[in-house]
Amino acid sequence: MRYILLLALCYSVLFSMQNSDKLFECTQIFKERKNELLVELERIDEQKQSLSALKTATEDLLKKKEAKLSLDEDAVNAKLEEVSKKEKSIKAMLEKNSRILKELTSTKMSKISQTFSKMKAGPAANILADMDTKEAVLILQSLKPKVVGKILTKMDPKKASELTQLLAK
Repeated sequence: MRYILLLALCYSVLFSMQNSDKLFECTQIFKERKNELLVELERIDEQKQSLSALKTATEDLLKKKEAKLSLDEDAVNAKLEEVSKKEKSIKAMLEKNSRILKELTSTKMSKISQTFSKMKAGPAANILADMDTKEAVLILQSLKPKVVGKILTKMDPKKASELTQLLAK
């Protein structure tokens, strides 16, 4: 019996050694896997920190760009307002100049019509016949019909006809 007991004891020691070897191998594998996971976790943490830094830098850059855009927009709006004011000023000047030009033209035509109304019909007809047709018509329009009739009778019939047609329009 001792022999059997000794054999059983040897067998159990041998069997437990095999199990402990296997257990040691599993523990070793788990430790290696744990180390691999820790390395992977560190890498993921570094990437997370890198991503966070990139996000912060991007947000700062975006804020700077928005601030610059806002300043540029304000400058553009100020220039636009300045241009608008200048445009209004120019329009007012144009209207004023146009009004003054009309007054001067009216005064000039008034003096010219006075001059032609005081002239004799023959010389007035000669002068108007040599003038540009449009200017001659403007002068004739400013004269009284009786004076226009006298001047046209002293003019070349073709020129008088042309001026009469333009006066009728």
